[in-house]
Amino acid sequence: MPTATTFRVDTRVWLERNCPPAMRSFMPEDEQVAGGKQAHYVRPEQKQWLDRMAAVGWTAPTWPRQYGGGGLSNDEALILEEEMQQLGCRPPLRGMGLSMLGPVLLEYGTEEQRQAHIPPIILGEIRWCQGYSEPEAGSDLASLRTRAVLQGEHFLVNGHKIWTSNAHRSDWIFCLVRTDPTAKKHDGISFLLIDMDDPGVRARPIRLISGASVFCETFLENVRVPAGNLVGQLNKGWTIAKRLLEHERKGIGGISARNAARFEIPLEAVAKQFAGEAEGKIADPILRDRVAAYAMDAHAFQLTRRRAAEEAESGAPPGPLSAMFKLQGTELNKRRYEMLLEAEGFQGLGWEGEGFSSDELRFTREWLRSKANSIEGGTSEVQLNIIAKRVLGLPD
Repeated sequence: MPTATTFRVDTRVWLERNCPPAMRSFMPEDEQVAGGKQAHYVRPEQKQWLDRMAAVGWTAPTWPRQYGGGGLSNDEALILEEEMQQLGCRPPLRGMGLSMLGPVLLEYGTEEQRQAHIPPIILGEIRWCQGYSEPEAGSDLASLRTRAVLQGEHFLVNGHKIWTSNAHRSDWIFCLVRTDPTAKKHDGISFLLIDMDDPGVRARPIRLISGASVFCETFLENVRVPAGNLVGQLNKGWTIAKRLLEHERKGIGGISARNAARFEIPLEAVAKQFAGEAEGKIADPILRDRVAAYAMDAHAFQLTRRRAAEEAESGAPPGPLSAMFKLQGTELNKRRYEMLLEAEGFQGLGWEGEGFSSDELRFTREWLRSKANSIEGGTSEVQLNIIAKRVLGLPD
């Protein structure tokens, strides 16, 4: 059994040999790799990097080897993440299959479901989206109305989902549906896996303030879903839904933390460039203080994540602490973009046209996009309630 030091050294050597130089740079949002049948690679090195990491299971480093995962301990996975950050390696693959569905299938899925769905997630062959929110069921998710009626060997599904991230680019959707309309609202819900290629599934993008259209409305009209695509027990999907939300919050917080760590130096560099540099440091003392405070908070957050990972070595699921990671991680991300735009001054107001660099235009749009961080996956207010009740045990 290799020691942590040996594993770190071996990992560093492997990354240096296998990560293409083009994948050791900041990753713009339009170059994130989500895989799937519609995957588009801006650079050939993106696919090369994905294939190399997937071959050793490091797209899902802690998942069991029997499904194609890396089989690493949580501590080893953190070492891998740290070494990737040290070299500036981009994540080879992102997506809801990795951050949400895969962990749920490992815990609640049948062996047949794991064999069918987990390897394609690891390889980046299938892209998943999340069918949770509805026009009248957002924070009160258990009020959902999308109906699934069991008819022999299949369910007939009808309903309307909203804010379905990248549904128009996805191959499958994991979906909460109501299977017993007579039961209490939390008790009559089931968790289904639905093929987006079904003719009854239609996704319509929603244009956002940033100009992007990553969110969609998803319409389900007489969609036939095999009964074998039910995860867990019939009418017991709420338990699975809550567990998946814990993984989602942990994932959102983790991505924000990785972004924060990767942006510490560029943030300082941008501040020196636009706010002025004096004796090698940011000239504006107020902005310098804010950048330093942010860097310390980001570092403390990373240390907290590492401590939590070490505590999770026992195999315990994320639990309510994921709300803390989601809250702090997304708020850190928003602070970072606020400081980037403050440092840029008038140059941070660009939208299109001459006089602005590509980075300046990107920062403006990503600043707008960051505002959704504290809404998606459960608002910051919801996370504070979870922390108050389930972590701190405060009275109502």
